[in-house]
Amino acid sequence: MQLHARQTYLLLFTLYWAQGLPVGFMTHALPVILRSQGVSLAHIGGFGLLMAPWAFKVLWAPYLDRYGHQNLEHYRQWALATQGLTIVVLLFLSFFPIHILNNSIYLLIFFISLLAMNILGATQDIATDALAVNLLKPQQQHWGNLFQVVGSRLGFIVGGGVILWLIDVLHWQGTFIFLAVLVALNSLPILKTKLVSTQTVHQVKQKISIQSGALSTLSWRQHLKQYFVYFTEQQELRYWLIILVTIKVTDGLSGAILKPLMVDMGLSFSQIGIYVTMLGAAAALLGAALASYCLRYLSRQHALLLFSVLKLISLFAFVLLAQRYEQGAAISTWWVYLANALEDLFAAMLLLVMLTLVMQYSRQHYAGTDFSFQVSIMALVSGGLYSLSGLFAEQLGYSDYLLSVVLVGLLLLIPICVWVKKSQVFKPSNE
Repeated sequence: MQLHARQTYLLLFTLYWAQGLPVGFMTHALPVILRSQGVSLAHIGGFGLLMAPWAFKVLWAPYLDRYGHQNLEHYRQWALATQGLTIVVLLFLSFFPIHILNNSIYLLIFFISLLAMNILGATQDIATDALAVNLLKPQQQHWGNLFQVVGSRLGFIVGGGVILWLIDVLHWQGTFIFLAVLVALNSLPILKTKLVSTQTVHQVKQKISIQSGALSTLSWRQHLKQYFVYFTEQQELRYWLIILVTIKVTDGLSGAILKPLMVDMGLSFSQIGIYVTMLGAAAALLGAALASYCLRYLSRQHALLLFSVLKLISLFAFVLLAQRYEQGAAISTWWVYLANALEDLFAAMLLLVMLTLVMQYSRQHYAGTDFSFQVSIMALVSGGLYSLSGLFAEQLGYSDYLLSVVLVGLLLLIPICVWVKKSQVFKPSNE
């Protein structure tokens, strides 16, 4: 069946919401819980290794494309399977004896379970991104990415903020059963939707035959080299690769630091859960909507530069807060909430335009692979720096470290400026 625009947006919204729930817990709630138990910044940063599947998902993305791009129904089956298994893992974690994590065996099982959930989420993301590339028309891409950001951020609100707020009420078991139920509810639209290829059966068989013959004559190394020609033969795409490598550097360097800073400032679970995570996620939803509106009038290239500058300004606010904290000065919690909300607002605006550009540079017949390849570069850089950031912050202190991150971010505006000059400007659509 052919989907109407609203059906497509609803489908993408629920798929991204489902994958955002467990990720929200691991990226927002888990660092707060660990810090409250006295875990060092270095060890909290090390938990970034759990997000490794999001950086390396490009390694198995071609398998989903190879067996899926001729028929969108196949991507649907991948999404359903991964979400079903995610529910199983969440239910398993609900019965996990969290109070004895000091036992190394239980800690290992806990780590493996969270890692498995991330592998499933990353695989679901490949299928969902491929559906988005194939279903959205060029003039719909920024709206589709709006629902992607809104869905994933809503998952962060619930998986991170609401969980911190309710964990004392629901306890560990109730919390994970709650997450499993929400993932199940968000699986209903994809369960009821049937997706078919726009090609005839003869065209599909002919295409498979041609591709299979071509692939059989190439070695794995030749096939990989042929794939990368797309990203290296054009000057614009070569500069775009530099953007992908640098755009998430400041996020990676600061991601593991901001929440522990708030804990050290004396904020409680409920304050971080409601006023930081939930209010920040609400600001992110607003940011996504603002960015989508701005893209009707701004080119994607100039929007990327503008939103990057705004993001750095919001990060500098944390430098000022850290300086006051280290000086022992009184800090109103509302300044912390405001700084966090602005950081999340501008981060969402930057994320939306990045995803729109990633989609623009993804080919339909390599939808899952191209999208995953670009996002994986960002995730690999961000995750690697996240894992190391705690070590640097413990050596420099909060304020000096965050100031260094801002200065690095200013230098990394240079590649964006060069890319803007070299790229073909995508004119915004008022449709």
